Parts: sequence; structure tokens; C-alpha cells
Amino acid sequence: MSTAAPTSPSRTPAHPATPPLRPQVTGALNTWVADGWTVTWRNLSKIKRSPDMLLFAVLQPIMFVVLFSQVFGGAIDVGGDLDYTSFLMAGIFAQTVVFGSTFSGAAMAQDLKEGLIDRFRTLPMNPSAVLVGRTNSDLVLNGISMVIMIATAWVLGWRFTNGFWSFLAGVGLLLLFSYAFSWVMALLGMMVRTPEVINNASFMILFPLTFISNAFVQAQSLPGPLEFFANWNPVSALVQAARELFGNTGGVPAPDTWPMQHPVVTVILGAAVMLAVFVPLAVRRFGRTTSR
Repeated sequence: MSTAAPTSPSRTPAHPATPPLRPQVTGALNTWVADGWTVTWRNLSKIKRSPDMLLFAVLQPIMFVVLFSQVFGGAIDVGGDLDYTSFLMAGIFAQTVVFGSTFSGAAMAQDLKEGLIDRFRTLPMNPSAVLVGRTNSDLVLNGISMVIMIATAWVLGWRFTNGFWSFLAGVGLLLLFSYAFSWVMALLGMMVRTPEVINNASFMILFPLTFISNAFVQAQSLPGPLEFFANWNPVSALVQAARELFGNTGGVPAPDTWPMQHPVVTVILGAAVMLAVFVPLAVRRFGRTTSR
């Protein structure tokens, strides 16, 4: 008499693991969103392996707020009925988020140097997903920096006086500008040869933009040519918009130039132009750039 061999339960072939938190989507637009989110998560997860990145991202804004407010607070008269700490905060916020947008350029230059961009091109993903993920992760880091700076400034006595929703609009405007500017730096990061070059190049661009502005002193106190540059400087418009939304103008009238009289509109239009120009330029450059 023969006995039937025991049968084992059938097994379903295992499917590849899905990246953490990747949305399950279909369609071209949804796939693009999913690819961008996957790269964003990849960039943010690097913080776990390099916690010093987050540490310095937190310590730098604290240092700026404390040093500038305490060192220059008693030496600079900004006019009106505004103390220097209240005047300064919008400028510090703008400087920090603009400097934070340089991470995109440095990271793109580093990925190109290590050959990671070539590996990304071999994957079945939207070409712009790498750039979207890079700029999105920097937006998150800038958001964290903003929270830390606001908490530090609050301890030092800074207050917004124009209502909570106006305050949120000011924070959103700062982050919008930083996100648009990160695309400029991402393009620059793909045009240089090493991460060291992008650091030097970004400082040559950002130092004039942030220091020849109304971030730390009233533009009216600058010499003639520098005052003209400051009044038409996009960073000055960003600072002026944040001051007005936070209620930190102290009754001092804005200079009689279009960007200073309409700073919110200027920042929104400037961010839209940067995105319209530099997003396609960066994506096109990404498709042509090869690792060094």
C-alpha cells in the first residue's frame, strides 16, 4: 500500500520591500510624487547616520540670534520705537533660511563626485525626483531651524505683534523664498566640480545679498550706492515683508522704492520667477551632467 507524500502549503512569491513611507500610487503624476517623496525620505534618513548635521543646523541659528542681539543690541539705533532685538529677528530669520538653502548645492556636488547621480539615472524613476527630494529635505531642515530660532528669540524678548495668522504667513514666506532659492543652488552645485567650490561660490553670492541689505541696519544708513542696492535687494524685500507681517516695523516708514513698498508681492513674484526659471534649468542640467 502506498501513502501519499505530505504536501506543503503553497507559498506566494515575496515581493520586493517597499521603501519606508513610500505611497502606493499609480499614474504619471502620482508616480512623480512618490519618487520625490522616496528621495526626500532617503535624504532625511541620512540624519540618523550623521546626527552632527542636525546638531549644527540647530546650533547655528541659536548662535546667530544670541550673538547679534546681545553684541550689537546696545550699539545700533534703528529709529522709531523699536528695540534692536525686535528689528533684528526678521533679518536673522531671512539670513538663516537663505544660507540653509545652500545645502542643496553642496549635496548635489557631493553626490556627483561620489557617482551617486549616475546610479540614480539607472533606476526607473522620474529624473526630477532627485532634485525634488533634495530641495524638499532642505526645506524640512530650514523649518526645524525656524522653530529653534523663534523659540530662542522668544526667550530673548522678541514678540510678534500683528496676530498669529500674520505671523504664520511671515514664516511661510521665509520658507517659500528659501525653497525657491534652493533650486538656484542645486543648479550651481551641478555646475561646479567639487563641494568645496560650491561652498566658496555660495558665500560670494550670499554675503553681499544678506549684509548689503536691511537685515541688520536700516538701508537709509548705508552710503548712496549701497543704499540703492539694499533697497532693490530681494533679501531686503524678504526681511521687510517678514517685519511687516510680524509687526516689527516700529513705525519706521519703508524706503520709497517699489520692492520696499510692496515687499510681500515682491517676494512672492521673485519666488515664482526663480521656480519657473531654475526648476527646468536644474532638471535639464541633471540630465546632462555626469559624475566626475
